[in-house]
Amino acid sequence: MVVQLSQTPSKQAQPTVTWEALPPTYHLPDDPVENQQQPLLAAALTDALGANQRISPEMLVVSNFGLVATVNQKIVVKAPDWLYVPRAHPIAEGTIRRSYTPNLEGEPVAIVMEFLSDEEGGELSVRSTPPYGKLYFYEQILQVPTYVTYDPYQLALEVRQLQAGAYTVQVANDQGRFYLPELDLWLGLWRGDRLGQTMHWLRWWDNDGNLLLWSAEQAEQERQRAEQERQRAEQERQRTETLAARLRELGIDPDQVD
Repeated sequence: MVVQLSQTPSKQAQPTVTWEALPPTYHLPDDPVENQQQPLLAAALTDALGANQRISPEMLVVSNFGLVATVNQKIVVKAPDWLYVPRAHPIAEGTIRRSYTPNLEGEPVAIVMEFLSDEEGGELSVRSTPPYGKLYFYEQILQVPTYVTYDPYQLALEVRQLQAGAYTVQVANDQGRFYLPELDLWLGLWRGDRLGQTMHWLRWWDNDGNLLLWSAEQAEQERQRAEQERQRAEQERQRTETLAARLRELGIDPDQVD
């Protein structure tokens, strides 16, 4: 459902975008993340997908990672907090991928996420001249189908989807979740603990409303199942021993009973 159009300027000439390999001498910025929650949120999203066999080798699912485009013959790099590419070309064994140029290195980017900050040219900026705002860059240059922003302090989760060349803000369902067609999953907030941090996490749900568990949750679930099986086995052993004792009291050898 469409409720709001982005304010990207409509009269300005569209930029010329090309997809070119970074020069070998190009220095990618190695800036640290802005706060403790950003890497935790990104890692939790990826962990749940991996633990539920929803990441395949050809996918690119990374965080704080450089997305590259050449705009009006100048290289532009933005590093979203989390991104998903359905199919990226494999790289040579032993090399490390630190950036991704859509179309040149694989399919276009399908989803980007940003965890909000107050920096200039930030996550909701529609600045259409260098340095480009991130919303403008994802919408007009990369044309990413789904753009998610989350403010963990204001608990504000917004999902924008590209429609007719512009982002529209989507409306959550009754559970406060948003459908992301690129992954065929629902995204929403969940309050709880992970790695000793209690906060509102971004979590995935499938179409049946099942929460995609983190690997640690799956391990704990398996531990509980194993403990329940151990307890059932112990109860069965005790019942067998009690029955054998009663048979002996009656002068019956339990080992002779079929």
